[in-house]
Amino acid sequence: MAEQITAGPARLRRSPLAHLEERMRAATVTGPRGVSLSEWPYITMVSLRVDPESEAAARIEKTLGAPLPRRCGDTTSAGPHTVLWLGPDEWMVVSQAEHPALTAELTEALDGDPGSVVDVSANRTTLELSGPMAREVLEKGCALDLHPRAFEPGQAVSTQVGPVPVILWQTDEAPSYRLFPRASFADYLARWLLDAIDEYARPEVT
Repeated sequence: MAEQITAGPARLRRSPLAHLEERMRAATVTGPRGVSLSEWPYITMVSLRVDPESEAAARIEKTLGAPLPRRCGDTTSAGPHTVLWLGPDEWMVVSQAEHPALTAELTEALDGDPGSVVDVSANRTTLELSGPMAREVLEKGCALDLHPRAFEPGQAVSTQVGPVPVILWQTDEAPSYRLFPRASFADYLARWLLDAIDEYARPEVT
């Protein structure tokens, strides 16, 4: 998924992890100890700040077709967009693909009221870690309790994996996780995860 875009002036654009695409693909482990790592580049991400009790928030919720989550860890989704709670008046809206009109739509919904809408798509990239051993890989360097009793599909929190701050979102029970590191830390995080995955490509010692 990290191929260069070839249309128009964007043809020279490269995702933060394009240079590791083949290595991530080669690191895939299948079977009961399976785990895989891939990048989802060019996903639209918008930072949103607004009073959740305001009329502006109600207009934004109508635009998104989903309520703004109100508790730490909660997410809400509608259509291609998912809203991740980051703070009492702060969220990140994540689209499943490029959605260049999203920032303008949310800015229009804000309608000049107090708050902010900022496209942060270039600030971060998205890594997807999935497979039966995905949780075990993360547990090598994440202090968060990732057991299903404490962290469930649909939850997203700010945490740290290895030495890298990320937003971590569990998307399903497989389990699959999406990690949103800042672009400048993406290479380090991807290499850290590849090293953590390597154990499962080797015969299990009993």
